[in-house]
Amino acid sequence: MKQHFEMFASYNLWANAKIYEAAQVLDAEALNRDVGIFFKSLMGTLNHILVADLIWMKRFTGEGAAPARLDTILHSALPALRIARENEDRRILDWIESHEEEAFSGRFTYVTVTDVRTISQRLAPALSHFFNHQTHHRGHAHAALSILGIDAPSIDLIYFQRTKQGSRFG
Repeated sequence: MKQHFEMFASYNLWANAKIYEAAQVLDAEALNRDVGIFFKSLMGTLNHILVADLIWMKRFTGEGAAPARLDTILHSALPALRIARENEDRRILDWIESHEEEAFSGRFTYVTVTDVRTISQRLAPALSHFFNHQTHHRGHAHAALSILGIDAPSIDLIYFQRTKQGSRFG
């Protein structure tokens, strides 16, 4: 399981960098335009992905910020959001790499954000959700780029596995 989650942490770092690189050519109006996706704009979506990651990492580690709302705008400017995203992606990768294999079969307990209650579950399925959630909303970001006329990058997992940094997972 550890290698599986290391792959997804590495993949997320790579895929997020590609999305942010493509988005950097857009002006503030385009970044914030409601293009009909779940969190409306590219900036709303990119902020949501980071917000959710911060919430989950607080649950997993007991450390860091945990916004109270899923639609929180952490950064209104793309450069600041990109730096925060890169820092969180490295934090996620470092945290996964710091665990022994046995840790992924353990349990943890946390309090939910939307319908406040206490949940106890195994770590591995929660991590699967964590990475799947990021992929799901990164798909919305990809769609937003296309809607805004940007040549959205190919970010399929298999393309990551064919890169130098992803080759150990292929």
